[in-house]
Amino acid sequence: MYHVHAFATPNSVKVPIALEELGIDYTLHAVNVRKGEQKSEAFLALNANGKVPVLTTGDRSFTLTESAAILVYLAETHGKLLSQDPLRRARTFEQLFVHGSGLSPAFGQAGYFLKFAPDPMPHAIERFSSEANRQLKLLDAILARQPFVAGDEYSIADIAHFGWIWRRAFPDLTLDEAPHVQRWYDAMLARPAVTKAIGKLERLANANA
Repeated sequence: MYHVHAFATPNSVKVPIALEELGIDYTLHAVNVRKGEQKSEAFLALNANGKVPVLTTGDRSFTLTESAAILVYLAETHGKLLSQDPLRRARTFEQLFVHGSGLSPAFGQAGYFLKFAPDPMPHAIERFSSEANRQLKLLDAILARQPFVAGDEYSIADIAHFGWIWRRAFPDLTLDEAPHVQRWYDAMLARPAVTKAIGKLERLANANA
């Protein structure tokens, strides 16, 4: 049993998806990032960095932050979603690092400058939108030759990439020119664990709007 402090965000969704795939009970706790609750004193006691998601064990004896670290911990602890084969495992970690250093920051910054920046910054919009599209093309090329992000097995790498593709927050990034990402994305949405996790997070967000 786990506690997940989260909201309907690209990084938050990864944790309940993994838990649903693993068949493990968890309780969601809303942290409304639109209202700045991630900067509250109570939340900062859980994560001094002021970001969701946060995972705690049922007895509250262990707390973990950063979505990729949480995915690795859950996969290692429960023996699924991460291969024990060294080469497959390396590919999974490779894609986790690609996500953390490439796709996630590009998507996040593009979304911020397009939707949330107090003043328009055309250069920043162009820079990060261009990089987001470049990252999408790289992912499309990978998925052109294999069914899943890290190879022929579904893994935490797929869950990591899914969050930002699901919550892409800017209008000029579509999957129209990324047919292999579209195929993979549709397959992800067809997984019961994915739709169940999304539904729970969206209900949580609506109830705490």
